[in-house]
Amino acid sequence: MRLAQFGNLELLARQVVEGFITGLHKSPFHGFSVEFAEHRLYNPGESTRNIDWRLYGRSEKLFTKKYEEETNLRCQIVIDDSSSMYFPQTGISKYEYAVYAAASLIELLKRQRDAVGLSIFDSALRLHTAAKSSMLHHRYLYSELEQRLVNYKEDNKRETSTIQALHDIAELTHKRSMVIVFSDLLDDPTQTPALFDALQHLKHNKHEVLLFHVYHKGLEQSFALEDRPYQLIDMETGERMHLRPGDVREKYQQAIQAHFDELQLRCLNNGIDFMPAPIEESYEQVLLKYLLKRQKLY
Repeated sequence: MRLAQFGNLELLARQVVEGFITGLHKSPFHGFSVEFAEHRLYNPGESTRNIDWRLYGRSEKLFTKKYEEETNLRCQIVIDDSSSMYFPQTGISKYEYAVYAAASLIELLKRQRDAVGLSIFDSALRLHTAAKSSMLHHRYLYSELEQRLVNYKEDNKRETSTIQALHDIAELTHKRSMVIVFSDLLDDPTQTPALFDALQHLKHNKHEVLLFHVYHKGLEQSFALEDRPYQLIDMETGERMHLRPGDVREKYQQAIQAHFDELQLRCLNNGIDFMPAPIEESYEQVLLKYLLKRQKLY
């Protein structure tokens, strides 16, 4: 679905979420916002799920962790607005894909009366709103997203500084929030350790982190271009390169796959939810796949 079909981002989001409702049997975010309260002695016959095994190792006694649930979720949606996100320039771009998915999440959270905030960054953090649950606030978020649905302009290049933006968001966002990031993750691969330091900053501040990796599978992963001369242009720096895809395709595929695999493995090791989001697959299906997976876990 494209915005042009409806002329209104909120209406588009409403249509998508109506489709979700039939597939979701309960809130996919139920039980997320919990805070440790105290220990109590384990009673035989209870579930062993919340036993504190570290404490058992020190005391040789079984204690369970007692939690207090908070009434509402706080969610911060983060979108990469750098120039590379405006690829490709025909069909839906990665940025449009992220905006439509984000709008659908805002609608879903609105229906659950949860608080949602929005952060948008390129080389710096350009927008950051606190998470709120009012109807006026939701309308403001839709308006901000709609204003940014513009075509790529070569004379208005915007580079990426994901690392600094995530550090800033970690400090500005209310603790114990769910932070959902949409990005193509096309930063310098040598900066991957620093990227995960920034993501760990979010985890350190008690946030749950979900990373949607938005990319074009055919062109950015498989490099599926005709074997003829091309001039490739970096959308963020303007750097130009002349090549024939067949000369570099195999090495490119190996390098990009190794980068993608490293991102996914590091997310797994750091307790970060990682969701591939190839734009050839509809954002509705990617979101529903994640929400159904989350329901099963919680």
